[in-house]
Amino acid sequence: MLMESSSLFRNKISFLSFLVFLLVLSSPCKFIQSPMDFGPLNLLQTTKTASLDFGRIYFNTPLAVLRPESAKEISLLLKLVSASSFSRVITVAARGAGHSINGQAQALNGIVVEMDSLPSSIEIHKSRGHGDYSYVDVSGGTMWIELLEDTLKEGLAPRSWTDYLYLTIGGTLSNAGISGQTFKYGPQISNVLQLDVVTGTGDLVTCSPTKSPDLFYAVLGGLGQFGIITSARILVQEAPTKVKWVRAFYDDFEKFTRDQELLITTMADKVDYVEGFIVLNEQSIQSSSIAFSPNLTSIIPQLFPSGSSPQIYYCIEFAIYDHPNKHSTLDQVVEEMSKKMSFIPSHIYSVEVSYFYFLNRVKVEEMNLREHGLWDVSHPWLNMFVPKSGIAKFKDLLLETISSNAFEGPILIYPILRDKWNSDASAVLPGPGEERVVYIVGMLRSANPTRCSTKCLNDFLTENRKITQTVSDPIIGIRAKQYLPHYSSEEQWQDHFGEHQWRRLVRRKTEYDPLNVLAPGQKIFTRRSPKEKLRPNVRSQ
Repeated sequence: MLMESSSLFRNKISFLSFLVFLLVLSSPCKFIQSPMDFGPLNLLQTTKTASLDFGRIYFNTPLAVLRPESAKEISLLLKLVSASSFSRVITVAARGAGHSINGQAQALNGIVVEMDSLPSSIEIHKSRGHGDYSYVDVSGGTMWIELLEDTLKEGLAPRSWTDYLYLTIGGTLSNAGISGQTFKYGPQISNVLQLDVVTGTGDLVTCSPTKSPDLFYAVLGGLGQFGIITSARILVQEAPTKVKWVRAFYDDFEKFTRDQELLITTMADKVDYVEGFIVLNEQSIQSSSIAFSPNLTSIIPQLFPSGSSPQIYYCIEFAIYDHPNKHSTLDQVVEEMSKKMSFIPSHIYSVEVSYFYFLNRVKVEEMNLREHGLWDVSHPWLNMFVPKSGIAKFKDLLLETISSNAFEGPILIYPILRDKWNSDASAVLPGPGEERVVYIVGMLRSANPTRCSTKCLNDFLTENRKITQTVSDPIIGIRAKQYLPHYSSEEQWQDHFGEHQWRRLVRRKTEYDPLNVLAPGQKIFTRRSPKEKLRPNVRSQ
């Protein structure tokens, strides 16, 4: 323990020297004290946010926080960290809205760059005519809700979304950015035209599919490993004004998945959004229907009659946008689609809402959870990509592992299409590659502090590990992969990416962040000293 304390003290002294050097060279940089005293430096305040994320599971405290006012300040920081011979222990993580689950945006004894301090900039460029397209240039620290509000004023909106909009542009593009529109337009990373990036060596690079394309695709879905996104150019299109939002219930999993696949393939020209969830208990309906205007709690006695045996149900949620080129009314489209679906007769419900309300629907759920003290709690979430061939086995494994009566939170399950993803991007989908349909499964569980102790939270995490270990067993044959992945060893990361993608990842890391400065919270690579020979640890061929 004494040796650890002495080492930490020496690191802090070296870090103090490094900060003095940095601030002498660059007075515009704004550093915030955390959590040690830097003496003569004019530090503004103490901050705890950089060691906190939405997961409330990991709490890694940085030595300092940088709140930059320009991309150049981030560039200077990374240049100095990479060049300093005494900064081997210093790592840098970009933090957006702090919605990571497992400390991915944290930097233990390093520097956290809080991206929300960058000036918010949104420049809309409308199409000038045939063959042209509309797009928006937006700063990386801007939240998607801000982008939506601004583009709607011009009658435009991005094509692909996340379910929750209070996330930063750079944050979701570093992962993938998925939701119910993904089957139609691909993830958010498939709707980007250009990026401004600060690499791990501090280089400021504007990249696109035709200009520095390797860096462009590396950063998209790259988990923050190759650069910090400071600006993005995103495709936008004409925005609808209203949405027909529909929910249909099932008591048969095969019919549920068959209808979801029908919607995203045969009916893809009619539907604009498709998701679904497992209805484990009465609470599943109550908690997921706050934003859905009709009071669905009225169907609870029908689905869960008093004294009956436990029953699992499934719900498809789809939406139809009121596009100008649609020749039928929204009700007519819903009626036409419903005739081809196999839900429980009479168990289909719909509501018409504004486009903004629909996209911002999770905010209503957030407000309800905050009111009941269930938002700022631990979230032992697990998000998976599951091939179509393994989704039935995965569902069985899930229901065998968790307690359906005690589960709090939604379990999302819905399909996407592989051909809407660009294989050059760093994000990976599970095999086999010939399967066009891949399912997204999100166990969005909350650890209610009034009923869940530390042991309870650890039990949830153990359940998650059991699921991820089982689905990676080649004998079981599910072949799923994590979305927002979290692993503790390089071998697990190699298995996650697969041989080809891992080699590409290592090559890109060596090119754009050779000292492994960036995104230490992902625990993929270990920080190197400038004096060390660059020898990426690649599994032997």
